[in-house]
Amino acid sequence: MGWLNNHVALVTGGASGIGKAVVKRFLAEGAKGIGVLVRSDEQAAELKAELGDQVVVSVGDVRSLADNQKAVEQTVEAFGQLDTLVGNAGVWDFFAKLEKLKAEQIESAFDEIFGVNVKGYLLAAYAAAPHLRASQGSMIFTLSNSAFYAGGGGPLYVASKHAGVGLVKQLAYEFAPDVRVNGVAPGGTVTPLRGPESLGRGDRRLSELPGFEESVANAMPLKLIAQPEDHTGHYVLLASRANSRATTATIIHSDGGWEIRPA
Repeated sequence: MGWLNNHVALVTGGASGIGKAVVKRFLAEGAKGIGVLVRSDEQAAELKAELGDQVVVSVGDVRSLADNQKAVEQTVEAFGQLDTLVGNAGVWDFFAKLEKLKAEQIESAFDEIFGVNVKGYLLAAYAAAPHLRASQGSMIFTLSNSAFYAGGGGPLYVASKHAGVGLVKQLAYEFAPDVRVNGVAPGGTVTPLRGPESLGRGDRRLSELPGFEESVANAMPLKLIAQPEDHTGHYVLLASRANSRATTATIIHSDGGWEIRPA
């Protein structure tokens, strides 16, 4: 018996990193099925091979309303309901400073990063809303320590994650009392978060940065760099009706104590 018995969730960006860890943790907590929206057929095949009929996998772009709607519809068709949306797909800007960007990159990089990190969450919420109202369910969005503090990326990424804070609060306001809306803000994590294609970094991954793990761990008061699994308990808590019934418009920090890090 787990905290999410007979629960059904949809996770965007659930093929790797925190998203995949959330999928597996929800299943371990008793979920009867998970919908997952991924970017490629290869990711879909790998996820189905590992998790089988416990997941229904949609291939698409989170920036497309039609793809979000398809993921919701396939999830509900397969499992009969939707209890939680986890908006998780994201892209990181690799500390791209404004003055280092080429003039021709600024608009396209803005559109890509805000498209995935903000528009993708809005569209997922729009697509899932009717089913979540029906189930009195919840939405959970993956944010970042960069949603509250400078230095975790360049201005495009940091601004997009700050926008996510406003999104959580406004959607919580609009969907109350039917749907709870919350977030989780991880800090540095060993995860293959990709870079923007618009900056020529679509094939680069956060976890591949030289010295990344050591430098992040040394900066944290807890002296660790998180694994994706270290954050998943927060998602379980926020999804659980029995344990978070009175919680909305809340963002749980899971960042190793970033706020109290040494100067």
